[in-house]
Amino acid sequence: MAETTDRTLTAAYGVDELPPWRQAVPMGIQHVLVMFASNVTLPLLVASAIGATTGETTLLVQLAIFVAGVCTLLQTFGVGPVGARLPIVQGTSLGFTVVAIPLAEEYGLAAVFGGGLVAGLVQVLLGTCLRWLKPLFPPLVTGLVVLVIGLSLLPTGLEFAAGGADAPDFGAGQNFALAALVLVLMIALNRYGRGFVSAAAILLAIAVGYLVSVPFGLVEAQPIADAEWVAAPIPLAFGVSFPVAAIVGMAVMAVATTVETIGDIGGVTAAGEGREPTARELSGGVLADGVGTSFAALFSAMPNTSYSQNVGVVGLTGVVSRHVVSIGAVFLVVAGLVPKLGAVISEMPTPVLGGGFLAMAGMVAAAGIKLMTADAMTRRNMLIIAVALGLGIGLLNAPDAVAMAPETLRITLETGIVPAAVAAVLLNAILPHGERAAAPRGADTEERGGATRHTDESPE
Repeated sequence: MAETTDRTLTAAYGVDELPPWRQAVPMGIQHVLVMFASNVTLPLLVASAIGATTGETTLLVQLAIFVAGVCTLLQTFGVGPVGARLPIVQGTSLGFTVVAIPLAEEYGLAAVFGGGLVAGLVQVLLGTCLRWLKPLFPPLVTGLVVLVIGLSLLPTGLEFAAGGADAPDFGAGQNFALAALVLVLMIALNRYGRGFVSAAAILLAIAVGYLVSVPFGLVEAQPIADAEWVAAPIPLAFGVSFPVAAIVGMAVMAVATTVETIGDIGGVTAAGEGREPTARELSGGVLADGVGTSFAALFSAMPNTSYSQNVGVVGLTGVVSRHVVSIGAVFLVVAGLVPKLGAVISEMPTPVLGGGFLAMAGMVAAAGIKLMTADAMTRRNMLIIAVALGLGIGLLNAPDAVAMAPETLRITLETGIVPAAVAAVLLNAILPHGERAAAPRGADTEERGGATRHTDESPE
């Protein structure tokens, strides 16, 4: 057992610890199952938008899986200053969807990958500077970003539980029943199981949900049968090009993705070890994001980013081992080389994922609250929280409020994450600490020279 700096939080396995292989392998696969659907969603959407052939679509999905594995290994093992060396899973960034689809339709796939190459370089620059920018991201700010990320994921979890947005039976009772089965089983195994059963609760619950789905005809066998056994990834399969629209749009989204990555890194350390991330971890994590995104572009995969739902896995299981995530990454690389294995996972019914996703999103939000409250809840800090959450959650739930904004700006605003982060950073920088304020009735008083001074917050 590795005890953390927070005495109320104990990690089942620390960052550098490796559980026994019989436990580590299933727990690594567990991380893959949680992120798999999101990882292949963007390439499928882009392929559908441009009318790609079946062969092209299959290749895009295969490359997305392969690249996610390589980029995750870069994050967990690290190369020099690159990599947070934390249990962070990398995968295709859905945040780039609204940029990638118009670019693919207007300029072709080459423009998407050219823009992705530039986006990665932007993130590398940001990661290089992040050591000096860390004072801008105290626990209050980082926790707010993590909280907004978690809250923004909850609607997706509910949508998955209902069957997926495009499902003909969206909202059907059987979908919610299947999601509920997975959720209840996961909770029961996590809280009442022992050792491996508790740590692998997500994997076991999803596996049961998958098997239950088969006799109901929710798993199609033909795509699995049609998938090839072995296929090597092809670099620059669709080429690269650099129209101005691709460079600008992808660069702006790279900044937004960097904010999310900072939040995810803070979420992992808070949920798993009850501490703030170090400057080295933040810088290395963003650098890995950038290098991974540029690498993805060279292998015709969409921009990569850290996956928030896997932060929830860390929080739920208490397994903070980066080696467990590395095992999952190797599984992704193998799945990218063996399309039939990827096809088995791709046939996972959406409600099965939804049951686990809801809990993961909630755990991300809980990690944000834990990190945020590491700072005293003074009136100053509560004001920052109020404004940042007001903007973040407000725009998340009312994206049409910025419908008239230019498309690139609208994209960065409507998720709510970037506005919340910007508001928190700015307010934290300009609002004075320990300011005097009128105290409520009953506040402590100090008397100096016959005068009474009311105080309601101590210097921070």
